[in-house]
Amino acid sequence: MPDERGFATRGEPARDIVRRCLAAGLPAAWVTADEAYGQDWHFRRPLEQLDIGYVVAVPKSQQTKSLAGIWRIDQLIDEAPGDAWQRLSCGNGAKGPRVYDWAAAELPANIIFDPDPPTHHRWVMARRSLSDPGELAYYLVYAPVGVEIAELARIAGSRWAIEECFQAAKNECGLDQYEVRRYPGWYRHITPAMLAHAVLTALAAQAGGEAAKGAAETDQPSSRSPWQRSGGSWTLSCPAHKPTVTPSPTH
Repeated sequence: MPDERGFATRGEPARDIVRRCLAAGLPAAWVTADEAYGQDWHFRRPLEQLDIGYVVAVPKSQQTKSLAGIWRIDQLIDEAPGDAWQRLSCGNGAKGPRVYDWAAAELPANIIFDPDPPTHHRWVMARRSLSDPGELAYYLVYAPVGVEIAELARIAGSRWAIEECFQAAKNECGLDQYEVRRYPGWYRHITPAMLAHAVLTALAAQAGGEAAKGAAETDQPSSRSPWQRSGGSWTLSCPAHKPTVTPSPTH
């Protein structure tokens, strides 16, 4: 490895990529990412400072903090009433729309970080499988005031296009077909493989495009909770169950 390439956690190069893209003038209203990045406060906070919305996946053990205490995200979602769940598509797949049940609730404003009045709100959100209601995915959201849950679901679903892109690059262009010996050799393999995939993607688009790959799903629980309906959306003020006590200052 070059001497200037020091150790970095996953989130550090990701933050650098976002900053470079924005500095280059790339128009971006949203960032989405998987759990490895979504659970990292140091990845999410710079996006908030830049007024960039995000919908990021987090593990079920992810904690949310408010003046009322700290709670795990799966505990908050377990409290969601039945009518908080909406059946929405998060994008088209090979078999049609990718349909799931979605629930989202707005968190209280953070009086330390947020302007008054706030321009964005933070949310907790969950996606539930229709064929297996016990299969849930969890998200933290930072979104402009007035956003609809259907838009948040669409942003969450857009991340799969990245995974499909990498898989196609591996299958069609040999992105992963190298033997690592030295950094220059790895770099020289990865760069033309990615360029070849970009060319093929452009040619496919010119020829009429390809159908995105994915899986479609096409059901609901109910429970009582302290979730409160406010207008057309749900809010969380102070959950009724006992907060999770933790020594970690997770945001």
